[in-house]
Amino acid sequence: MAARVCDEHSESQHASTAFASYVAHELRSPLASQRALLELALADPAADTATWREVADRVLNACKQQERVLNACLVLAQSHSGLRRRATVDLRRVADRVVRASDLSGLTMRSKLERAWVYGDADLLERLVENLVGNAIRHNTHGGWIELGTRTSGTNAVLTVANTGPLIPTDVVARLFEPFNQLVGPSVRGGGGLGLGLSVAKAVVDAHGAFTIARARSVGGLHVEVAFSAARRAAGMLSN
Repeated sequence: MAARVCDEHSESQHASTAFASYVAHELRSPLASQRALLELALADPAADTATWREVADRVLNACKQQERVLNACLVLAQSHSGLRRRATVDLRRVADRVVRASDLSGLTMRSKLERAWVYGDADLLERLVENLVGNAIRHNTHGGWIELGTRTSGTNAVLTVANTGPLIPTDVVARLFEPFNQLVGPSVRGGGGLGLGLSVAKAVVDAHGAFTIARARSVGGLHVEVAFSAARRAAGMLSN
């Protein structure tokens, strides 16, 4: 048993070190870019207002990218530390809010939202749906579709997100849920992903004691299903 605990501790340390390294790399690149832009502008005696405005715009965009990385990492950390706030949440209402806020230009949303109660953190659950839908939007094809569903199946509340998109090798699917892993290739929303969306989604699922089944669609795209314990049963389990 001692050896097992030791091994688990070592694996956890390795995972934490690797993740910290990934984050440092993702933040270092835009920082280096910002520094280079500023140094070039400062070294240019002919730099005028237009030059500095262009530099400011590019530095601001880099800052926004860093902010997105940090926000995603904070959600990951919060999810891994467990649920701090718990309430009975209707996934149908969460999914409906996400659909209304999403930019679906060029895509068709097919939603079938039924009442599905989950006992958990409302903010994290909304981030889960946002990230799954955002991934389905980003890695899609022009004129494609997204299917979003919530329902109760037996004793479970179920969330499903499916989308058209590029072909995904079966052996790649699991790796998409690891930090900073994403498919190589064009996306319908250019420039977008951090490679953190699905790993954040998985962390939220794990924090709620739920489970995920993800599979590549044979004609392209991804199908993700998340099953939660029904709210009443989950509330009893989490209070013990």
